[in-house]
Amino acid sequence: MNTNGQTAHPRRVVDHAVTATEEMKHYCANHPGGPSDVRHPQLFFRGDLWIAVLGPSVGEGIVGIGPTVAAALRAFDVQYLISIAPPNEDISAAMKPERSLTVHLRQPPDC
Repeated sequence: MNTNGQTAHPRRVVDHAVTATEEMKHYCANHPGGPSDVRHPQLFFRGDLWIAVLGPSVGEGIVGIGPTVAAALRAFDVQYLISIAPPNEDISAAMKPERSLTVHLRQPPDC
């Protein structure tokens, strides 16, 4: 019982560090020699998302974000390969993201 006389309900506590470490080991074992395996980005959990970061910060580093550790590491791998690829080099089909966001800018009308 707590101080209000109510029974305290135990809350499930998730140790994100243990989860991240185990899932990263599993991902790297399945993707040996890949960017995540070689570079070991830092993993963070914010809200409902995992963030894999290599560099001084999210704003300045290479970042992958996803709903699972594997998804964040997969996104990180893609971003890492894009960052080191020459501008005209294609990324292999296996490493391309499943979905991409394309932004189309409209030209202002001539006045």
